[in-house]
Amino acid sequence: MIADVRGHVDWMGDAEAIRLTSEQAEGVGTTFECDTRVGPLRTTDVMTITEWVPGEALGVRHVGLVTGEGRFTLDGDGRGGTRFTWSESLAFPWWMGGPVLGLLARPALRAIWKRNLSRLQEQFAI
Repeated sequence: MIADVRGHVDWMGDAEAIRLTSEQAEGVGTTFECDTRVGPLRTTDVMTITEWVPGEALGVRHVGLVTGEGRFTLDGDGRGGTRFTWSESLAFPWWMGGPVLGLLARPALRAIWKRNLSRLQEQFAI
């Protein structure tokens, strides 16, 4: 589910479509575009997979309008389950407000990511 970036639209409410732009579909060097919508704002997020440890970690670099790094990790939770961690560090262009927009957007992005994590958890519920 996490390894197939094309499937992220199934649980990421802000991701409308994902298109691979590389011949490979997984692993370091895979590139893709993600049509992203946050409220009335829309952009195409251009990303490259920078880290790939099957069953453990997936890292991406955002190289489009919004830049930065993101990382998903999977770890045992000590009770027989799995802990999924999602971290992002994003930067917005100066003409969109740069760091000021980043600070203002942080609560909205946290809420979106929290909903996305709930959707992901629902997909794995038995």
